[in-house]
Amino acid sequence: MSKGLSVRALAAEALASIALSGHSLREAADRALPRLPDSRDRALLTALLNDGARWWPRFDAALDRLLDKPIRRSEPVIHALLVTGLVQLETLELPGYAAVAATVEAARELRRPRLAGLVNAVLRRWQREREALNAQLDANPATRHAHPAWLADAIASDWPAHADAILAAANTEPPLMLRVNRRRARREEVAAALVEAGHEAALHPWLADGLVLPHSTDITRLPGFTDGQFAVQDGAAQVPVDLLGVVTGQRVLDACAAPGGKACHVLERADVALLAVEYEAGRATRIRQNLERLHLQAEVAVADAGDASAWWDGRPFDRIMIDAPCSATGVIRRRPDVRLHRRATDIDALVAQQARILSACWETLAPGGRLLYVTCSLLRRENEGVVSAFVDSRDDATIVPFTLPVGQAAAVGWQILPGDGDLDGMYYALLERRPA
Repeated sequence: MSKGLSVRALAAEALASIALSGHSLREAADRALPRLPDSRDRALLTALLNDGARWWPRFDAALDRLLDKPIRRSEPVIHALLVTGLVQLETLELPGYAAVAATVEAARELRRPRLAGLVNAVLRRWQREREALNAQLDANPATRHAHPAWLADAIASDWPAHADAILAAANTEPPLMLRVNRRRARREEVAAALVEAGHEAALHPWLADGLVLPHSTDITRLPGFTDGQFAVQDGAAQVPVDLLGVVTGQRVLDACAAPGGKACHVLERADVALLAVEYEAGRATRIRQNLERLHLQAEVAVADAGDASAWWDGRPFDRIMIDAPCSATGVIRRRPDVRLHRRATDIDALVAQQARILSACWETLAPGGRLLYVTCSLLRRENEGVVSAFVDSRDDATIVPFTLPVGQAAAVGWQILPGDGDLDGMYYALLERRPA
């Protein structure tokens, strides 16, 4: 990444790395943000990267109509710069003259002065023809909602009555949800402190530890953060602790545990012996950091959850939670780059991995114990498809029925769709192991 660039030039380089080189949005933002001392520039960069990733499938297709010859391969950073220009005009609704002029200047900063005229011409043409171009893009569900065609088709197939609402919800700004650490503070006290500090904060209506703030903010500056009084966690991810029904004295396994939010929630609720298993060492470090900040203790093992011999000591668990690796199609509103990186060809491998982890963890569950299978996927193959196949193959597995205030019953388990109760999309299935 080049030095001394303006916010728009930095955004173009970072967005190109996300959309065209496969880097994560978080990784790209972490590299770029420290280079902007002004908080307003950092806010604009964050908006350009989030909305650039969110709307890339739409504006990438728009550029095919606006350019005589594609440049995404020959000039990837300028292609990304054009996307940021369209984001400024169409999504952020910045003043047209200033947005175009600054984006043209960014082309010169990026050492592409010969393409400055092209940038100007493309953005001016969009301004002239935006109504007709938007109508063309809206005619196709994939570009209307800025999802890859395979995913739009899969959602339409799995959720035909909800497809448009799901795709639209994925493009809305999610609220900031907090989980109050009841070992350190009362929820009402945390909410009152936030309001006193000038923040809007409301008690979640049915999540016992949840607080809702309407917009994202720097959580490290919120009162109570350094004292471990709360953590950021979407409401859908706060549901598992209630479904598991943990009580003091139990032995609990959290498989695929990073970054540790659900494990911490369990420990905040009851005095249990908890083992958190995570495959990636770097992500396991985040679990330890979260445990330390929240003043909680657990054993953390860096291992493959699908190979119990690598982490199990032979003592059975009373409760198991598997937050299985998945397509993350239920959290696209929070992680917009998922739509750029996930492929239809990924699903077969994910399903096989999910089934392997479920089978391995089941063998460590005590008779009479319960296992909660969780994904942040919307795709039925990863959810009830995996669980149904597993239950059908076992004589000792029974499905435990339950309902939630939002979402709907799936063929097996329960599905929250994005936007249901203003939560992320998440799937849950609760199984009990029958005694031999």
